[in-house]
Amino acid sequence: MNSTTVTPSVRTPIPSASKTGLLYDLRTFRWIVNPSSSFGLLLIPIVLHLNWLYLVPLLTGTHTPSPFAPLLFISYPTPSPTGDDVNDPRYRKGWLDLAFVAYYIVVWSFIRQSITIHVCHPLANRYGIRKPGKVSRFGEQGYSLLYWGFFGAWGIRIMGLLPTWWFNTPAFFLDYPHWQMIPELKVYYLLQAAYWVQQLLVLALRLEKPRVDYKELVVHHFVTVWLIGWSYGVNMTLLGNAVYLSMDVPDAFFAFSKLLNYLDFKITKNISFIVFLCVWTYFRHYLNLVMLWSVYTEFETIPDSSKRWVPEEGVWMVWWMKWQMFGPMMMLQILNLFWYYLILRVLYRTITTGDADDVRSDDEGEDDEPNKKEK
Repeated sequence: MNSTTVTPSVRTPIPSASKTGLLYDLRTFRWIVNPSSSFGLLLIPIVLHLNWLYLVPLLTGTHTPSPFAPLLFISYPTPSPTGDDVNDPRYRKGWLDLAFVAYYIVVWSFIRQSITIHVCHPLANRYGIRKPGKVSRFGEQGYSLLYWGFFGAWGIRIMGLLPTWWFNTPAFFLDYPHWQMIPELKVYYLLQAAYWVQQLLVLALRLEKPRVDYKELVVHHFVTVWLIGWSYGVNMTLLGNAVYLSMDVPDAFFAFSKLLNYLDFKITKNISFIVFLCVWTYFRHYLNLVMLWSVYTEFETIPDSSKRWVPEEGVWMVWWMKWQMFGPMMMLQILNLFWYYLILRVLYRTITTGDADDVRSDDEGEDDEPNKKEK
């Protein structure tokens, strides 16, 4: 009698209910990298706000300010320095700004993952990139190009509305405190804060595969969030805008150069790398050193009436605040010099081999070749 051996089919295990869904993503912070969960979260305040605006008045017959508005819009309008000029609206800071930042951490999580997964990954596949690690990195740099390109341009526009136009450093300190912010500056500042906190969470919780320079990036993000929080809290947003700008513009050029590298456009990527090197040198080093020198030499130009620690008057500039600004900015410069060294290594390789094979210490994430690529 012949017997037939039946080999059981291998089935992909079905995730348990406890490891799927919005509640699981909330507990594990997976909503940061799961666009469907972050989308559900960002809809909740919108729905509640609209119900408060349109449904509650129908039921109660009264109109009251929506408690959900601070999540969606900036708070604390204040009179302008020139009086109640409707053409010069101003805003001050306040605790509700934390709610705005928290909400837009969710928004950035959704936008980032949606663009990365649904726009950049298909584009990578279309251009012949197949390895999962490279597809993932292509998606990250594609999103970075869009983000830094937009915020770099927006930062330039905002600086053009301020007395600090093109790093007019004395204006960082003259007429301090600068607590009456133009609306664009406040929105820009808080959206950037939300972005950096979101990125820090991704790194700190290891929600994505770490890069080779993971430790340096964690330090960089901590220092950046520290600078953002302090500069906003002590009304040094004019200097903060300049620091943002000096970082954002070269990051856009870096992302573009990386994308060309992934696409293996040899001549174009070499030209792009040289342009990136020049932009990085000017913004990340020359302008950053200009700002460091300004903090070191021009801090004393702050009005004497503001060299006090009186939060209720918006003044915080006691003597040690000079070093509170100088220290973290110098730490950023040291990190930038570390990356600059790696960039110069690539420049040397470009000159000797004619191929800018890599830009900065970025782990390409090759799943099948984890140790072969030189960093």
